[in-house]
Amino acid sequence: MTDRRTLLADAAIHVIAARGMRGLTHRAVDAEAGVPEGSTSAYFRTRKALVEAVVHRLSELDQVEMADVLTAEFDLDRFALLVATVLDGWLGPARTRTLARYACLLEATHHEELRGILAHGEKPRAQTVAILRAAGVPSPEAAGHTLVAFLEGLLFDRLVGAGATTSPPPGTPESVASLTKAVRMGLRAVVEG
Repeated sequence: MTDRRTLLADAAIHVIAARGMRGLTHRAVDAEAGVPEGSTSAYFRTRKALVEAVVHRLSELDQVEMADVLTAEFDLDRFALLVATVLDGWLGPARTRTLARYACLLEATHHEELRGILAHGEKPRAQTVAILRAAGVPSPEAAGHTLVAFLEGLLFDRLVGAGATTSPPPGTPESVASLTKAVRMGLRAVVEG
C-alpha cells in the first residue's frame, strides 16, 4: 500500500474497533485520519474496497508479527511461548486490530460479497500446516486446522469472552505465562493426536 492508503486503512481499523462496521464510512475514516473530506473515497471508491484494504492491512500486520513463529525451528515449548507472545500483543497493544478483524469476519457472515475478500484466514492455516508437517506431526492438515481454530477461540475468549475478566491483563508476565500454558496444552493435543 502507498503511504496514504496505509494511513487510511489504519484509520479505518480504528474506526471499526471503536464504532463497529456500521460506523465505517468514508467520512469517518477521513476524520480519524485527519485528512480532507473526500480523501478516503478518492482512494477507496466503495465500502467494499475500503473493507478489502482493511483486511489486507490486518493480514500484512499479522504476518509481520508472526514472522518469528513462522521461521522458528519447531520445539513445542518454544513455539508455545512465541505464539503466546503474539496473542498477548493482539490482546494488548494490537487490541484495536483484533477487534477490527473480528468485526470484519462477523460482517462477512451477513454480506456474501465480503466473504471472498475475508479469506485471509487461509494463509495462517496453510503456514501452520507447513510448520506441523516439517515437525513430523501426524496428519498435519487436520492438526493445523484444529490448532488455528483453538488459537482463534482462545484469542476470542480473552478478548470478549469470560476470559476477558478472568485472565491476567495483557502485557504482563502473568498473561504471557497463562497464554503459554494454554497454547502448550492445545499444541500437545494436536501433536499427540
